Amino acid sequence: MPLVVYVSRERRPSISHRYKGGALNTLLRVSGLISNGPYVLVVDCDMYCNDPSSAKQAMCFFLDPATSEDVAFVQFPQMFHNLSKKDIYDSQSRVAFKTMWQGMDGLRGPGLTGSGNYLSRSALLFGSPNQKDNYLLDAQNNFGKSSMYIESLKAIRGQQTAKKKTSIDVGFSYAILLESTSTGYLLHCRGWRSTYLYPERPCFLGCAPTDMKEGMLQLVKWSSELILLGLSKYSPFTYGISRLPFMHALTFCFLTSTTQYATTFIIYGIIPQVCFLKGIPVFPKVTEPWFLVFATLYVSNQIQHLIEVLSGGGSLKIWWDEQRIWIIKSVTCLFAIIQATKKLLGLNKVRFTLSNKAIDKEKLKKYEQGKFDFEGAALFMSPLVVLLIVNIVCFFGGLWRLLIVKDFERMFGQLFLLSYLMALSYPILEGILTMKSKVE
Repeated sequence: MPLVVYVSRERRPSISHRYKGGALNTLLRVSGLISNGPYVLVVDCDMYCNDPSSAKQAMCFFLDPATSEDVAFVQFPQMFHNLSKKDIYDSQSRVAFKTMWQGMDGLRGPGLTGSGNYLSRSALLFGSPNQKDNYLLDAQNNFGKSSMYIESLKAIRGQQTAKKKTSIDVGFSYAILLESTSTGYLLHCRGWRSTYLYPERPCFLGCAPTDMKEGMLQLVKWSSELILLGLSKYSPFTYGISRLPFMHALTFCFLTSTTQYATTFIIYGIIPQVCFLKGIPVFPKVTEPWFLVFATLYVSNQIQHLIEVLSGGGSLKIWWDEQRIWIIKSVTCLFAIIQATKKLLGLNKVRFTLSNKAIDKEKLKKYEQGKFDFEGAALFMSPLVVLLIVNIVCFFGGLWRLLIVKDFERMFGQLFLLSYLMALSYPILEGILTMKSKVE
């Protein structure tokens, strides 16, 4: 039987326990005294291993002489056993795990996600790949005063202690509450690489949110921490670009700035609509050459998205639903910006909110039917409801004016935009009208 040890750590009110990052570093230190294995597996408590061969698959990269020198971790996609075929909330995160992570794998590897990854203990403890032979320089200063732990470190590489000042970050990073994101990013900055493995049989499965409230709570938590990373001393725009290949650095810059879509969608959700109601053209006439530029950009973007969905095994329905949930998530990121701003100003205490993965039969039934469930998410939906009301009023009011004035050439661009948004918004409107008000 394998040795199974349950670790419980002391928590003092006056000292921060660093949440999940602190727990992982505690386990990393304790396991160094018990087994001192060269590789560690990180799996969240709400996920499980679905394929016992995942370790063997990861070892193919760690033990390959051509790649083993600088591979820090092997990342598997986060997949879920309770996804419906419609997946209206995009809980599978297709853009990340089927598009972006595979693209980053062609550079120096994807980022580290919170679960389903095998990590090299050497990468977490010994700085950059070129510094692994010097990791015990001034060992007590870097790793603490435990002689037993230092002896366990010696066992990995057989080095002797020398007195020399070094500067290495040990273990999982505390830069932001998303310890996995910051740790993976900093490992890349130190010169390590990573590998993305997407086997046909899912190696790790978990439970995805089946209602809007839990999905939005997760989104706001992750997005606000990514904003803080982008504004910290480890910002990809400064720290990352100076240490990573340019294209690879841009991927992390993109991750920390996706919340800015919120302002773009709010602008596009108000200004063209009000101008359409007033008869003020925002886009060029259909007969003007500049209209072709706008049309080409829009069509090419939709074709790119469609190809990504179809190449990943999706359908036209998934392509359409992804556009809807992308708008919802982008507008909701407004709360992430507010939360990050409050943390920067010291107005909001740092806290880690756990996601509720308990399955409600009624919510699960709606999710499987492809119906939106906004119960408990009234706060997150408030900006979207305002935008929806503006679009409805401006669409019908502007359409009435358009039928009287008949200036279709001037207003076609805005008419198309409003019609497109109205078609996307119908299931949202249906969910809002059937939403039950829940007073807590």
